[in-house]
Amino acid sequence: MSDFAGGPIPGALSWTPDLSAADRETVWHPYAPMPSVVEPFPVVGADGVRIRLADGRELVDGMASWWSAIHGYRNPVLDQAVRDQLDTMAHVMFGGLTHAPGVLLARRLAAMAPEGIEHVFFADSGSVSVEVAIKMCLQYQRSQGHSGRTRLLTVRGGYHGDTFGAMAVTDPAGSMHQLWADVLPGHVFADRPPAVCTEEYADHLRRLAAEHADTLAAVIVEPVVQGAGGMLFYDPEVLRVLRAVCDEHGLLLVFDEIATGFGRTGELFAAAHAGVSPDIMTVGKALTGGYLTLAAALCTARVAHGISSGEAPVLMHGPTFMANPLACAVAYASTGLLLDGAWRENVAGIAKLLTEHLEPARELPGVADVRVLGAIGVVEMAEPTDMRTATKAAMDLGVWIRPFGKLLYVMPPYITPEEDVVRIAEALVAAARVSGRP
Repeated sequence: MSDFAGGPIPGALSWTPDLSAADRETVWHPYAPMPSVVEPFPVVGADGVRIRLADGRELVDGMASWWSAIHGYRNPVLDQAVRDQLDTMAHVMFGGLTHAPGVLLARRLAAMAPEGIEHVFFADSGSVSVEVAIKMCLQYQRSQGHSGRTRLLTVRGGYHGDTFGAMAVTDPAGSMHQLWADVLPGHVFADRPPAVCTEEYADHLRRLAAEHADTLAAVIVEPVVQGAGGMLFYDPEVLRVLRAVCDEHGLLLVFDEIATGFGRTGELFAAAHAGVSPDIMTVGKALTGGYLTLAAALCTARVAHGISSGEAPVLMHGPTFMANPLACAVAYASTGLLLDGAWRENVAGIAKLLTEHLEPARELPGVADVRVLGAIGVVEMAEPTDMRTATKAAMDLGVWIRPFGKLLYVMPPYITPEEDVVRIAEALVAAARVSGRP
């Protein structure tokens, strides 16, 4: 295959057999062996809520590119934000320097966040923002004279990323990270949070926290929705219990809003379902509207000042592409689109249509549950699905989904028209139908 050394990749580059061969021989795709046993579908364009494949097919994107492209593709406001920033600078280090896109975005995020959140530490991916949050928790406790508080309390069924610190607070039993259970730090795991928080479950959390309080630095959870750990929704009352537990024992409360943040659950942040503010909150995914990788760990003044007055009065972390100006500029534009409030009506409309049109799946063989929250639709099977069979069933109806394990689910862009939401739901039902066949 010829390479492109000596010039940029042509803008109108078409897909060729050589590229297919190079993909098989060179590219290691996520959650796949090398070489891959499932050939990926080449994409040559994306616009609105559709992605265009090299073979000419157009698919409605039911995944919003792993939950990030909330405004769809080629959004003119976001496109222009990137072009304008390119005229100034694409990148500059954030150590010892600063720039307007980073400052303006940080100020906006602090204003959008739950009450009490005042400070923003940028990272370059969701997993890294979780690493930063964990480091904040441990360093804060150390600065308060509690150097023995080195563990976190979390819940079964959670997922927080693929780096080692994040994997350690992801449920090790039956998860994609169980391979590493014997080398990860040992944290404290409560039972999965229930759909309805009983007094028995609340007491379970209280007892566990009290038993391990001397070694715990913080509690970390995905608020209301557990994402890649099972796409489960739970009672917001659990968050209120955890807030009280943390206050009682001097623990920090961390909400991982990487998947739930920026409107996905029907609230700007899932914390709002409980009316609870965390001490630290991580955001990513939809932050830039799916344009560039960017994440952040946000915290209260108490956390920031506690760390900054400790024995090591700086947070020893600094990703090379922290606060990349291009990413910050498009994130500022993306959050600006959210501030007009139209997303709330759009997400409510998606929820209504998904609820109505996913209902037929409930009667299909092999379906264990059907659930919807905000712009999230889930059909859970009783047994693991065959990803290729389920994906094909959806693609035959012109929809892109990415099943995993027992889960068939969708998280479409907020701008998805009604007829396309219906198509997405019908494709998910079709995928469930073929997945339930013996």
